[in-house]
Amino acid sequence: MNDSPLQNTDEASPDDHEAPIQEARLWSDGRWTAEVIKNEDDDGWAVSMTLRGESEPALVGPWTMGRDKKNPKPLDVTAFHTLVKTASEVLRRHEQQLHAQLHKEVAVGAGADLVRVALRIVPDEEYPYAVLTAHDASGQLLGEARVEANFRLGQGSALAWIESGYSPRGR
Repeated sequence: MNDSPLQNTDEASPDDHEAPIQEARLWSDGRWTAEVIKNEDDDGWAVSMTLRGESEPALVGPWTMGRDKKNPKPLDVTAFHTLVKTASEVLRRHEQQLHAQLHKEVAVGAGADLVRVALRIVPDEEYPYAVLTAHDASGQLLGEARVEANFRLGQGSALAWIESGYSPRGR
């Protein structure tokens, strides 16, 4: 099960199909919308890629000027598909970064005495917390404890928790 707060951007559900839009400055396939917009910071143009249902674009980047050097180059199928791929990758990287921030793991010992201690942060808006777990080399759960969300997992804190017999107070 994917416990990520972000949706998988590669799978479309049956109700994701809307009439496609293919205009010079606006393209949509029902899931993604590309919009060429005036860059307020200079005389250039930008393109934004927004996933359906999201209020903020996943990607905003510079867009090429047309031949007249005043108007933007029109969107086309190749550019749209490239933008979808890039925006999907941005969301995937964001999801991976979020996962890395919320999940930490250290190993203590070696061989049959190896213990993997993991910390999973639960980012509740009012009462964030974390769950500390320990598993032996075969994957058997040895201990579990609820800890503060700001708990610092490292070799020393993991070893202290193991030596305390996985006591919630021994960390």
